[in-house]
Amino acid sequence: MTKLTKEEMSPLHSLEDWDEDVLKRYPEAGKPAKEKDAFRNYDSPEIDGVREFYRLNHKYQTYDNVLAKKANFLKFDKKEMPWWTAMEYLNTLIDDSDPDLQLDQLQHLLQTAEAIRADGHPDWFVLTGFIHDLGKVLCLFGEPQWNVVGDSYPVGCKFSDKIVYPEFFADNPDKYDERYNSQYGVYSHHCGLDNIHMSWGHDEYLYHLTKNYLPEPALYMIRYHSFYSQHREHAYDHLLNAHDHEMFKWVDKFNPYDLYSKSPVTPVVSELKPYYEDLIAKYLPATVKL
Repeated sequence: MTKLTKEEMSPLHSLEDWDEDVLKRYPEAGKPAKEKDAFRNYDSPEIDGVREFYRLNHKYQTYDNVLAKKANFLKFDKKEMPWWTAMEYLNTLIDDSDPDLQLDQLQHLLQTAEAIRADGHPDWFVLTGFIHDLGKVLCLFGEPQWNVVGDSYPVGCKFSDKIVYPEFFADNPDKYDERYNSQYGVYSHHCGLDNIHMSWGHDEYLYHLTKNYLPEPALYMIRYHSFYSQHREHAYDHLLNAHDHEMFKWVDKFNPYDLYSKSPVTPVVSELKPYYEDLIAKYLPATVKL
């Protein structure tokens, strides 16, 4: 890949722009979508950052890109630190410019986890809510935003028109590669998601970080919580097997907590830290290798 410009590295004003775009597309059940101009009020919103984000995402998320990123990042040789320290490290992605909500990444994760905990779900479910965005540390390792967040989807087969901004795949070379542009591409009928390469990002990265430690439903929540073209549109039913469909019930349970738990009420981190440190110790090793 050619060297990226600053604009190609960070087309979004912040990673929160993608989160809010998802909320606009998938508002909470029974509630109207928030008006576009009510989300943010910048003096000169001249560039649609989300649209540009997806133009780049759909251009560069190729089968070869995914394999290259897995070869690089799944060595887990960038940093090693205690899990709580890693969560604090994620806070360097705080969106200081957001005029609507002044919460850092750790506070959002605590809000998500506390909402899950309040509803009486198992403690591994609570832990999943707490760590589910840790993969965004990829930005701190020099990854462009479109290789960290965004709706996820399979690569190596035809891109579904149910993916957001499908017209931007016209710039993706895989669209014209006979190996990858058929309905099944390099896969087969109902082959199962474990045999599929998903677009690269924080979900896939964190899945590989945690796959040896968490229950399978938690791993589905982590790996596929951004796979909106499937769990909203069922665009890839031809690739999923029966087990995937059963596990996606857990993804459906998780997503409302991720999407709709943000609140201006700030969690008291010092009060919650002992509980979450004990929860981490129950399921995860003392340190995480990023």
